[in-house]
Amino acid sequence: MNISKEQIDALNAVVTVNIEKADYSERVDNILKDYRKNANIPGFRKGHVPMGMVKKQYGTAVKVDEINKLLQESLNNFITEEKLDILGNPLPKEDGDFDWDAEEFKFNFELGLAPEFEVKLQGKKAIDTFKIVATEEMINDQVASFQKQYGTLSPIDAAIENALVAGIFENTDADISKQTTLELENLEEGAQKLFIGAKVNDVVTLNTKEIFKNSQALVTQVGVAQELKDTIDVDVTFTISEINERILAELDQELFDKVYGEGAVTTVTELKDRVKSDTEAQFAQQADQFLLNKVTESVIENTDFDLPAEFLKKWLRTAGEKELTEEEAAAEYEKSEKGLRFQLIEGKIIKDNDLQIQFEELKDFAKGMIANQYAQYGMPAPSDEELEGTAARIFQNQEETKRLSEQLMSTKVLEFYKENVKVKEKEVSFEEFIAEAYKTEEA
Repeated sequence: MNISKEQIDALNAVVTVNIEKADYSERVDNILKDYRKNANIPGFRKGHVPMGMVKKQYGTAVKVDEINKLLQESLNNFITEEKLDILGNPLPKEDGDFDWDAEEFKFNFELGLAPEFEVKLQGKKAIDTFKIVATEEMINDQVASFQKQYGTLSPIDAAIENALVAGIFENTDADISKQTTLELENLEEGAQKLFIGAKVNDVVTLNTKEIFKNSQALVTQVGVAQELKDTIDVDVTFTISEINERILAELDQELFDKVYGEGAVTTVTELKDRVKSDTEAQFAQQADQFLLNKVTESVIENTDFDLPAEFLKKWLRTAGEKELTEEEAAAEYEKSEKGLRFQLIEGKIIKDNDLQIQFEELKDFAKGMIANQYAQYGMPAPSDEELEGTAARIFQNQEETKRLSEQLMSTKVLEFYKENVKVKEKEVSFEEFIAEAYKTEEA
């Protein structure tokens, strides 16, 4: 067997595989001998069918199968040994005069080669990054939320501004009948006023357009179909069955312990400091994702290289379950080109900077994520033994393991960017960050 490569240009090559009879004949003969042993052909005892008859019946099919196996093995080995960095898969070049009855064969394969390039992380300008700070209002709102969450409910005779009113929404014609509890302070001002002073068994009539500030609440609390939430305009009755006043929890050690665990916080100042740090830690994740997106855009824009476009379009035609037309393949290439460019760039960054993932690293990352999930729900972290067991169960799921690996690699790449990209940090509120992020996307 002889394999050779012809370099067409920097991005395209043709590999030629020459297969002689000596390369496949022994494999074919051995398989045909096994066929002969087991063949059941009328007129012959099992194992005594003439070899000529076996070859006539099965010879060509076996030959084709073994040559294709040999071809695939040799081509893959050649690509590995020559360290060819290919895109897509080798494409066989059609030969109109091909004859399987011949003894020697010549196969040609087109290869699309990955380009050589240097990564350029950014242009001349520094990339904006954000430090999102929690405002005093945001901190106070969260503290008030804790007081609500761990407060108590006390029955009252008539509804007041902060009352919780239980009852049923009804409109027979609109097929509405929904038991729910309303927090009056969350209603539109006009709707809230209709409830003030109302008592148990009173019936309040409201219009669906005037109850909530967010129409999604019509789905969850009134029972309106999702597709109608923005258009429905009918009157509904609300028959009151229960009225309670929310008594806020005191800002004392009992509340602090319920929220953060025994002794973790001991004063209101410490509580607010903890809320601030936790909130800003969550904001930091969003700021990091924004930075990752911006650097990704920058690196794609500033790292210039060519791709074997025509080869890739040809490969896309047959790469999926359904063969594409030339026009469909061209459209698919246009959609996927940017993603392919970034895969190549990110792969080079990972390789050149040795950002590989070790198993112990991945295990620690998984354990950290598990512990964080407990913390989000105000629960103490499990023991290291329990974390090890949970992580081991996760790694039994290939999809979950892959997802975690991708998350960890994304974290590694982000840290590389932070160390190597010139950034300009802006300190902003969350509202300012959202406005800036959307402004950037729209631009």
